[in-house]
Amino acid sequence: MIEARHLRVLRAVARTGSFSAAARELGCTQPAVSQQMKALEKAVELPLVVRSGRGMQLSEAGEVLLKHASGILAGLSAAEQEVAAIAGLRAGRVRLVSFPTASSTLVPSAVARLRDAHPGVRVSLVEAEPPEALAMLRGGECEIALAFRYPDGAAAPATPAHGASRAARAQAVLAAAESAAASDWSDLVVRPLLDDPLVGLLPPGHPLAERDGGSPVTLAELAGEQWIAGCPQCRGQLVELCGQAGFEPRIDFATDDYPAVVGLVAAGLGVAVLPRLALAAVRPDTVAAVPVHTAAGGPARREVVALTLPDLAEVPAVSLMLDRLAGAAADR
Repeated sequence: MIEARHLRVLRAVARTGSFSAAARELGCTQPAVSQQMKALEKAVELPLVVRSGRGMQLSEAGEVLLKHASGILAGLSAAEQEVAAIAGLRAGRVRLVSFPTASSTLVPSAVARLRDAHPGVRVSLVEAEPPEALAMLRGGECEIALAFRYPDGAAAPATPAHGASRAARAQAVLAAAESAAASDWSDLVVRPLLDDPLVGLLPPGHPLAERDGGSPVTLAELAGEQWIAGCPQCRGQLVELCGQAGFEPRIDFATDDYPAVVGLVAAGLGVAVLPRLALAAVRPDTVAAVPVHTAAGGPARREVVALTLPDLAEVPAVSLMLDRLAGAAADR
C-alpha cells in the first residue's frame, strides 16, 4: 500500500540525490528514509532507485511514481484543507512561497489581516524566485506562489554579466530554460495583484535626474552608461528592453541584493532599472529614481501575480489568503 509519507520521501530523495540529504531536508534520520524507501519498493514490487558511484538516481518505475506523486500530494493537501474548513476556519494552513520584494512589501500586511480575522489559520513563508516557486507549487510544497512576468507573458532569458566566463554563460542558458518552463501558467489559477513599473536609478547629480517635473527617461538616453543588473530574470528583461531601444547594455555589476544595487548607483558606479516594489523595500534616499519608458513609448513594467492549483483555489483558507494579498496590492 502506497502511503503519502512514502511519496514525500521519494520526492525528497529525487530532489536531493541521496538518502542522507533527503533526511536532512525532511528533518529525520537517514535510516528512517531508507526504511520508508524500502517500504515503498515493497509496495510496488520494483526497485525505485539505482545507485551509481557515489550518487543515486530514480529507476524508470521511480520516475513514473514521482510524476504522479506531486498531483497526489497536492490533492491530499487540498482535501486536508477543506476538512479543516468545516470547522469554520478554526484551523488550516497556507504555505506561501514568494520572491523577496513581495515578501517585504505585500506579504506582511496580507498575513497580518488574515491572522486578525482567522487566528487559527497557520501561515508560513519561504522565499524563492519564480522558477523555483512554481516548481514548489506544482510539487505540493506550498499552496500559493507569488511570481512575476513581463508583458509578453514569458519570463525574460537570463543574461550573464559583461565579460562572463563560458561556465557563467552556460548557467545563464540553463536559467533561461528554467524561466521559460516556469512562465507556462496554463495549469494554474492566476490571481493578478498589480502592475509593477520599472524605475531608473541614477547617481546624485546625473544630468537626467535634474529634469523638471520628473519626466520619464527613455532607455535609449542611457545607452552609454555602465549598468548594474539584478536577478537573472530581471537582468534578461533589461537586456531585452535595451535591445529594443537599439543598444546592448554594458553590465559591469550584477547582484540580487537590492540595497547593494542602490549602494553601487549611489557611489557613481553605474545606473540601474529596478521594479518600484523593490524600491519600496529599500527606500533609496541616496539615489535619484526616475520613471523609465521603453522604445515603444510606454512605461516599462512587470506583472505581479499570486498562483495556486485549481483544487487548492477552492480551499477557504487559500481563497482568503489570495483575497488578502489582492487587498495588500490594492493598497500600494
